[in-house]
Amino acid sequence: MPLRSTARTSLVDLVIEQMERLIAEGEWEVGTKIPAEPVLVEQLDVGRNTVREAVRALVHTGMLEPRQGDGTYVRANSDFGAAVQRRLRRAENLEAYEVRACLERDAARYAAERRTDEDLAALRGALAERGRAWESGDVAAFIDADMRFHRTVAAAAHNSVLAELYEHLSDALRGTLQAVLGIPLPEAVRHQLDEHTAIVDAIEAQDADAAERAALAHLTEAMNALREPPAKGRDRARTTSHGDDTHA
Repeated sequence: MPLRSTARTSLVDLVIEQMERLIAEGEWEVGTKIPAEPVLVEQLDVGRNTVREAVRALVHTGMLEPRQGDGTYVRANSDFGAAVQRRLRRAENLEAYEVRACLERDAARYAAERRTDEDLAALRGALAERGRAWESGDVAAFIDADMRFHRTVAAAAHNSVLAELYEHLSDALRGTLQAVLGIPLPEAVRHQLDEHTAIVDAIEAQDADAAERAALAHLTEAMNALREPPAKGRDRARTTSHGDDTHA
């Protein structure tokens, strides 16, 4: 087979690589808006068309998301993460939670086996932050704090592949967590303070079996709620959908 000349990397490809690096390294964090086009033109020292093509390519992969009249935002920190998010958007909430349960079970077990004192301090801090967010009544802040807690557990497992998978999955699971919080459940089930404390306690004790059980226990409650929402909530939804004027 004859050799062929290698095509030179285009200017657009170089700009794409720079943008991907900024996203991957956290310079442009997920959820934040990237600089406006004139700023990128100046910083990258390239033409507008080059910037537009690079942004368009990253929008196509799902790493960037244009918002009409607002700008372009970072949606995922890798094309793999974007692919995970696209797939989970087509999944049922319960399916996504079952996948999350698999990852969190192993993350908790490995964290118990491998955690350091620094990991434990980070876990205690994340647990306290989660509690403060719940007390504030700010649902968005609570979801952020809950996701941060579980990312900290995944980081304490000291498995870079697992941590990266969970990072991508948790970004895509934000809507699923919102769905669970929207189900009429007792506050203790929605907050799950005892369950999350049990995870940290087991990791501190380096009890892998207990950590795995605690992780599954807290997710099982959420999965059961998704499988069979409380009858009261279903009755209320049915009443509302039929336009009944009865109020609780």
